[in-house]
Amino acid sequence: MSKRGVEERYLAACAIAREAGDLMRRLYEKRETGSYKLKGHQDYLTEADGEVEKLIVRRIGEAFPGDSVFGEEGGGKFGARAWVIDPIDGTANFARGIPHFCVSIAYVQDNAITVGALCNPMLGELFAAKAGGGATLNGRPMKVSKTRDMRSATVELGWSMRRPMEDYVAMVTRVVKEGAGIRRSGSGALGLAYVADGRTDAYAELHINSWDCLAGILMVNEAGGWTNDFLAGNGLTKGNPILASNAALRRAIIKATGIG
Repeated sequence: MSKRGVEERYLAACAIAREAGDLMRRLYEKRETGSYKLKGHQDYLTEADGEVEKLIVRRIGEAFPGDSVFGEEGGGKFGARAWVIDPIDGTANFARGIPHFCVSIAYVQDNAITVGALCNPMLGELFAAKAGGGATLNGRPMKVSKTRDMRSATVELGWSMRRPMEDYVAMVTRVVKEGAGIRRSGSGALGLAYVADGRTDAYAELHINSWDCLAGILMVNEAGGWTNDFLAGNGLTKGNPILASNAALRRAIIKATGIG
């Protein structure tokens, strides 16, 4: 794809993420307590997910009718030029009144992540990246942390019910034994963006879906960090483990998490 084509999609992703974030904020502020459903064990769904996704899909279709789109809620297609979106990453937080969630939009060209945009509407933050063009937060360049010692590191560990809880407990135990502090915020997309911005030093999850992490992966890499090969095999369609960190902690975090 030409640089112009990438730039057009980058600008569109940023604008759509902002607009979707504005809608998400309005829906959050007028939501009713307990107004959510469970798709599965600890897997939340709200009416807002569908509304935000419809807006994003409509805007992408208007701007790039030849591109395919896949959304977490509505499905779609994974073509050679594919938009992969999560309308609300952190739905459990959204549903329970915790203001930590975002819209995630990624564009994948020939199995390479080319554009990513995340909007956290409650803090007015737009994280964005394009391949070879760096990563930014509200226009400011992002860089991963310089932490070199696991005993000084903060690592976010995500989890899902798609893997046995015993596996997560074992990973937490290993990371803590290495001396790192751990946290879990409930949004993998923002967890990766925080690594890109140096707020945390690493993010790991034993299984995550592509719509939750593609934009964040690009941000970490463009901010000077490292990620495992998430798109290996059928990662795009079925998900994979994810590990992201600054370069200095790469070996230590691979050893601690068992993800490489």
